[in-house]
Amino acid sequence: MLVIVVENVPPRVRGRLAVWLLEVRAGVYVGQYGRRIREMLWQQVCEGIEQGNAVMAWSTGTENGFDFMSLGQNRRSPVDFDGIRLVSFLAEEEEHEQSDKGVALDGPAQSVRPNDPE
Repeated sequence: MLVIVVENVPPRVRGRLAVWLLEVRAGVYVGQYGRRIREMLWQQVCEGIEQGNAVMAWSTGTENGFDFMSLGQNRRSPVDFDGIRLVSFLAEEEEHEQSDKGVALDGPAQSVRPNDPE
């Protein structure tokens, strides 16, 4: 299972995802693809995201049963806790302070990519 959620992305990115995946809600795309297609789709998102943000989750053989990557500025930040990937939430004040200082929390050029056993 593959799930990609996008917010505030250009229509061309949404259209590209809609070619390969089913859009079950606005900005929520699901499908069943292997590693190569998943990586190709994520590359398309990375190249066209502009000021938006995205997260991609897929089934794996890990303890959680899934893994994920995120891209763009968001209050949710992936963290590794003893080998298990979790999500940390930033306080609104902290987010605004860092944005005012020009610090990107998870900027468009960054992507969290875990080691993929596939």
